[in-house]
Amino acid sequence: MKKTHRILGLFSNFDEATNAIYDIRADKVRGVSVDDVTLISPIEHPEVEEALGDRPVYVQFFTMFGGLFGLIGSWLWISSAQATFLVQPQGGKAVVTLVSNFVLNYEMMILGSVLFTLIGFLAGSRLPSKPGSLYSEKVSLDQIGIILELEQNQVEPAKSLFRAHKALEIREEVNT
Repeated sequence: MKKTHRILGLFSNFDEATNAIYDIRADKVRGVSVDDVTLISPIEHPEVEEALGDRPVYVQFFTMFGGLFGLIGSWLWISSAQATFLVQPQGGKAVVTLVSNFVLNYEMMILGSVLFTLIGFLAGSRLPSKPGSLYSEKVSLDQIGIILELEQNQVEPAKSLFRAHKALEIREEVNT
């Protein structure tokens, strides 16, 4: 089934939030895994992140692709510009000089890496998010938020799990 509901539970006690994530890992809500959990907090909480476990990070692949794109693209661009601009070969001089292009290729590789790293970060963070997505301004003060992506039949068990762990507030959003 398609996950059509999202709920946000706000916790003031980080231990309760951690215990809620451990209960999700223990399959207290049928069909909900840690992959369906998003943690929102203004600061790092190693104990909560440890409960979530390791998650894949793909930013380094964006960086590598950006570096290769910048290097190959700049090489083609600079070489084609040199080779087509009033080509008048004289006495054994190279039309496309290697040494003078190295610095420009290196700088374009760095530029491509930085730009693609930014794009990878935004894609991995799911930014920009659509308006109306779940968020509470209380998270930026002193609370921790847990967002679950759920199917219709999992909403009530997840809400009761949040209530059992003393969630201060529970918000719900239905995606159509």
